[in-house]
Amino acid sequence: MAHIDFDRVTKRFGDVEAVSDLSLHVDDGDFLVLLGPSGCGKSTLLRMLAGLDEPTEGVIEIAGEPVNNVEPKDRDIAMVFQSYALYPHKTVRANIEFPLRPRKVPKDERRKMAEEAADQLGLTDLLERKPGQLSGGQRQRVALARAIVRRPVAFLMDEPLSNLDAKLRTQTRAELVELQRRLGTTFVYVTHDQVEAMTMAKRVAVMKEGVLQQVGPPTEVYDKPANLFVARFIGNPPMNTLPGAAEGGTITVAGGNIPAPARSAALPKEVVVGVRPERLTVGSPDGPGFRVKLRVVESLGHEQLLVCDAEDGTAIVARLDPDEVAPAEGSTVTLMADAGHLHLFDPTTTERID
Repeated sequence: MAHIDFDRVTKRFGDVEAVSDLSLHVDDGDFLVLLGPSGCGKSTLLRMLAGLDEPTEGVIEIAGEPVNNVEPKDRDIAMVFQSYALYPHKTVRANIEFPLRPRKVPKDERRKMAEEAADQLGLTDLLERKPGQLSGGQRQRVALARAIVRRPVAFLMDEPLSNLDAKLRTQTRAELVELQRRLGTTFVYVTHDQVEAMTMAKRVAVMKEGVLQQVGPPTEVYDKPANLFVARFIGNPPMNTLPGAAEGGTITVAGGNIPAPARSAALPKEVVVGVRPERLTVGSPDGPGFRVKLRVVESLGHEQLLVCDAEDGTAIVARLDPDEVAPAEGSTVTLMADAGHLHLFDPTTTERID
């Protein structure tokens, strides 16, 4: 196993700064997911760790040793790509064995190691097949077996499940988590899929435009977002946010008022209020809360989503249980939120107000 450190790493491509002054520590045996929208720099960060790109500034360390000038083949890491990158003319066995050949591993030992890796991933019966005879999920497992057969100190994975269908992604997510626990090896995993991040990661590192926004366990990132970007990016549907004016124990928003959370210091006059869809409830028309226009009710079987417009035009989504009676589409609805479930942000800095 190995811990990994990025120390003030910057990567520029001409005038474009893909990664900006980023510092990040990855523990031994961590399952860290780099999460963010396309173009945020997460794959560039992974490629620099693999040695496929060089940092413009800063230092990358693996197990306490700087690797900026170390060749990719000498970094003792394995990378799994979105495309699988299997050799179509070779059998599954030969594909799995391939990384051992440059290391001059004897043939009998290569065979044994490949069979052990195949057994860990349920590929024993497929060893003599070619990649073209396999399903997408099976090809993905072959790529994983080829990575683990080297027994590297860390695995790097770049959107490895994006070519799989929804059912297979769910199954393979669980298999990857089990594999990481079994191996106890450091995983650094890149995705733009929040479900992958929230269900697989020990820690999530959220990025935006090359800048690290927040690092923490999935529940912490969800329950206590560091800024408005994280609040709006994490969650499906994402957190609702509304501009508000704080006075006393009340925050005035478009369409009404909501109670302010208790805190030791006074709130600034202007705030942005955040509330998750599942924390909104439908109140009586003349009761406390804020009024919205219900545009459409989306029934998803396990839940109902009320898609609404606030009086200032801000889109608001509330979540109801499937057995609750939803208001009529087109009606005016009063939504309420408990003060303990509100998140407050500074409208100028966009940072969280605690």
